[in-house]
Amino acid sequence: MQALKTDNDHRATLKMAASATLHCLIGCTIGELIGVTIGTHTGIGIVPTVVLAGSLSFISGYAFSTVPIVRAGLKFWAALKLVFLADTLSIVTMIAVDNICMILIPGAFDKDLSHPVYWLSRLIATAAAFIVAWPVNYYLLKKGKGHALTHSFHNHNHTEHDHSMHPIG
Repeated sequence: MQALKTDNDHRATLKMAASATLHCLIGCTIGELIGVTIGTHTGIGIVPTVVLAGSLSFISGYAFSTVPIVRAGLKFWAALKLVFLADTLSIVTMIAVDNICMILIPGAFDKDLSHPVYWLSRLIATAAAFIVAWPVNYYLLKKGKGHALTHSFHNHNHTEHDHSMHPIG
């Protein structure tokens, strides 16, 4: 019976890690797409494009997670601190993998939005970022960190929260 419970817990954690990874990926990809698009269109070069895209990934990733937590009732700075603690490792992982893929794919930074190489490189980089970040998020969840810190804010009405019991709250 204990093995069945452990197996169900493992599956539930894998599913939650996949959900957390997808959520983080959506937020990060918004900034990444904007940054790479600006960089490729302006011709600023690969390194400045990677820095711009990475910076915008952090901004959009944190915003994507912070807004629902603020809507759930946590004050902005507390929500941002919580998101910073919960999402930074996942975001760093995704940004690193995404940009490594983009650098390694020939022509990925040389094309504009109308070129198929751009979209193929984005698809490969985004898929790779998800695949590498998923076990990171799984590990964090198993340790009670990462998305585990923000999960209750994303899935419940804000009146159900006892902010006095929250780790930063």
